Amino acid sequence: MRPSQRPWPAVMLAVSVLAAAVLTGCASEQSATLPPLRAPAATDDPAAAEAAEAALAAYNGYLAAAEKAEHAADPHHPELKKYLADPLLAQVRLSIRDAKEHGAMRTGSLISEPTVTEVNLDSVPVTVVIQDCLDATNYRMVYADDTDTVVPGTEVSRYLATATATRYDDGRWLISGGFSHRDQPC
Repeated sequence: MRPSQRPWPAVMLAVSVLAAAVLTGCASEQSATLPPLRAPAATDDPAAAEAAEAALAAYNGYLAAAEKAEHAADPHHPELKKYLADPLLAQVRLSIRDAKEHGAMRTGSLISEPTVTEVNLDSVPVTVVIQDCLDATNYRMVYADDTDTVVPGTEVSRYLATATATRYDDGRWLISGGFSHRDQPC
């Protein structure tokens, strides 16, 4: 089927879900106003610094794994489970599957500028909040059978995203949730 013959309402629904969940590394959109990106607060607490470092490593791993899964149009890409936990894992898999079923996939790369904005050592489980300025200018949703054609309505540029990293009982840090803030360019 040529791009002009595609069922646009179904494709756009899949693309909307995919963009909200995978592109931003987040499970849903939130319109609340965020403070501007800021440098992480200086801390003399080695445990907080260690948590922040581990959370950022998990977040960066997540973005890389999601990118690989989207390029392969593989919702069960093995690296996803290494960096994501439910409910975000289920959202990402569903989004990739929906895009694949509608003949779409991603090409290119995201540019990420994450910072830790909050470390919650007293919460159970321990969590870290990450704020990111994602540049998706070169991260394109295209048709799998025509990778030169961008799916209409899927173009985005730079915007804020937030994510929550959680330390699980086995010591692993996984990204378990987040939000895209497309109405807040960065």
